[in-house]
Amino acid sequence: MAEHTSSSITIEAAPADVMSVIADFARYPEWTGEVKEAEVLEADDAGRASKVRLLLDAGAIRDDHTLAYTWTGEDEVSWTLVKSQMLRSLDGSYLLKPLGSGDRTEVTYQLTVDVKIPMLGMIKRKAEKVIIDRALDGLKKRVESGA
Repeated sequence: MAEHTSSSITIEAAPADVMSVIADFARYPEWTGEVKEAEVLEADDAGRASKVRLLLDAGAIRDDHTLAYTWTGEDEVSWTLVKSQMLRSLDGSYLLKPLGSGDRTEVTYQLTVDVKIPMLGMIKRKAEKVIIDRALDGLKKRVESGA
């Protein structure tokens, strides 16, 4: 079984506000850093993205891939790889937990990446950690700026 990397951050906003930024794929290139293009290919009955094409440039990992998204209630979204040029698997999730009176949110991002080319586990986990940390930092800045 593949190892995963995870990290958490506290954002000064309600979970619904955080999830609305996470669900707005068209604006990912504005705040994620690694995502250069995002295109929603399919949506579920609630209008949430269920299949998204992403053009990713994360230094060691550059890829054009499609992810399938599963939304669990209002506080969790997970994804899995549908197709990719260089990735064998890409599974991840955001889990939101309200803190205090609900105007602060703990966001946990979990990610497992497996590339088709040989890569040392230590290097792969470092790349996962960089992707997670940049995404969480970008998400925090985006949500707290009110953009």
